[in-house]
Parts: sequence; C-alpha cells; structure tokens
Amino acid sequence: MIKPVNKLRILFASAIVVIFFSCISTVHISDDLSPAELIQRAQEATDKNRYNNALQYYQALYDRNRNNIDLIITAEYEIAFIHYKQKKYHQARSELSSLLRYYNSPDQELLPQQFKRLAEIVIERIDEAESYGRIPRRNR
Repeated sequence: MIKPVNKLRILFASAIVVIFFSCISTVHISDDLSPAELIQRAQEATDKNRYNNALQYYQALYDRNRNNIDLIITAEYEIAFIHYKQKKYHQARSELSSLLRYYNSPDQELLPQQFKRLAEIVIERIDEAESYGRIPRRNR
C-alpha cells in the first residue's frame, strides 16, 4: 500500500512532467511549405486543440510572407482568434484592434473584408462577456 504522502509526491511529480512537456511542444516547420499548407496545418492543429502548434504555423505564415498583406492579415486574425479561444480575452482584443487599423487606410477596399467583420464580431463578444461580468474589465 502506498502511503498518502508518497501518493501526493507521485501526483506532484506527474503534474510537473505534464506541464513540462505541454510547454515544449515545438513543431518543425519545413521551409518549403506553401502558405496554403501552413494554413491547413494550423487549422488541423486548431481542430485538435493544439493551439501552441497552430500558433507556430500562423507565426511562420506571418514571418515568411511579410510582403503579402492578405497573408499577414490572415495570420494576425487567426493568432488573435486562438488567443480568444484560449480565453486570453485582453490579448485577443488588443490584437484584433491592431488588425482593424489596417482597415483605416485608403487601400482598405483591397484588403480581405471577412477578417474585418470577424474581428468586429469577436470584439463584440468580448464586450458582451465583460458587460455581463463573465470576464473582468481592464483599462483599454
């Protein structure tokens, strides 16, 4: 029979191992992946709730396509939406607000419009959750 103190130690050690391995989930992202493949792999990771992996794919999309505003906006929106899904509401709001600044330019009609509307919807959801007290308000 295992003593209660030893059970607690085993439980604590197991928790440390789980936390350690969950924090180091790094994905090797091949340099030859196309933007479409990066997005597909990020979406697959998101579908499996592997948000850290998905964030890495979207960050690669962003980093590799700095001259393509459509892909930059896609990556920024998806990263912010993952933060929203992770309940990092204040971070998501900040990122979405930053994204919406792209649409305050003379060239806004050339930008992918779906991300503007989606960003507005998510910000509205965060506002509603704050107004009902489901998440604490912060200074904006």
